[in-house]
Amino acid sequence: MSAAFMGRLVERFGPRLTGTVAALLYGSGILLTGLAVQIHSLPLLYIGYGVIGGLGLGAGYVTPVSTIIAWFPDKRGLATGMAIMGFGFAAMLTGPVAQQLIANLGVVATMYVLGAVYMVIMLGSAQVIRKPHPHEVPAADLAKSVSLTGKAMKANEAVKTRSFRYLWLMFFINITCGIGLVAVASPMAQQQTGMSATTAAVMVGVVGLFNGFGRLAWATLSDLIGRPLTYTLIFIVDVAMLAGILVLRSPLLFGIALCLIMSCYGAGFSVIPAYLGDVFGTKQLGAIHGYVLTAWAAAGVAGPTLLSFSEQYFHNYSVSLMIFIVLELIALGLSIRIRHQFADAQVKDVTE
Repeated sequence: MSAAFMGRLVERFGPRLTGTVAALLYGSGILLTGLAVQIHSLPLLYIGYGVIGGLGLGAGYVTPVSTIIAWFPDKRGLATGMAIMGFGFAAMLTGPVAQQLIANLGVVATMYVLGAVYMVIMLGSAQVIRKPHPHEVPAADLAKSVSLTGKAMKANEAVKTRSFRYLWLMFFINITCGIGLVAVASPMAQQQTGMSATTAAVMVGVVGLFNGFGRLAWATLSDLIGRPLTYTLIFIVDVAMLAGILVLRSPLLFGIALCLIMSCYGAGFSVIPAYLGDVFGTKQLGAIHGYVLTAWAAAGVAGPTLLSFSEQYFHNYSVSLMIFIVLELIALGLSIRIRHQFADAQVKDVTE
């Protein structure tokens, strides 16, 4: 949720300042988490990790995305894909490190070490982040910083449009299904296919790779075929693979289907900033992106809750999977609708 607020600060004060604030907040949040564990304070844990750390995470997420698009407006997909792939892989890299630190130092010391390291690295990185000067971006590329219809909208204008509502819903549905499956990938695989716990754990690791690389692959593809068609393909793959998971009993085929779904889940994060730039321009992209990320917060509650409800009351995941398929079909319809709007707007712009 903090990304909605922090996105506006990026546009107002620039990425260097907001990046510095993100480093201080996030590092402090992790340090306070260690202190909360040390003194056994639940309120401090909520404040440190939940509030302060959350604000830092939101600021740290949106700051580089809008900035890198400003540097590479002709390769929005590739640029955001590389940046957001780093966000996805970070958990895979730091998870084992954190586990090793906890085993050797304990939870409290680990939080202190990680908080200090995060703060130092993020502070150093923030000092070299800035928006490009006009002469640093070729004129042909600079022209692409407006939308494909030749308009650049402010954030307050963008959120009032039908296109924004469609994109918000598409992003929400994509993340709801993906984040829900991430939470139950291992038990679902064991229940649906009889997969062993060890094999399911390996599958979850492979799924994480597809989540990360999917962010780069789909975003790069979007530069070649366009964001509207890319999102349509994402939802087609999701519908097909969710239907497969619903009926497949082969562990191998189940794993392949889940990996493809996770690649689409990762793609949702990496393609949406470039898509927003296409539709609304990059004038206040950080703020607009921040508003769309509120869908991530909502999906983080909706997806796991729906799957837990299905398991608790029906003792299987089939009901949730069928609901996910319906949601993905709705998102597919929205993606086709916005593609047509996009095409009509471009034709109108050319004829004028």
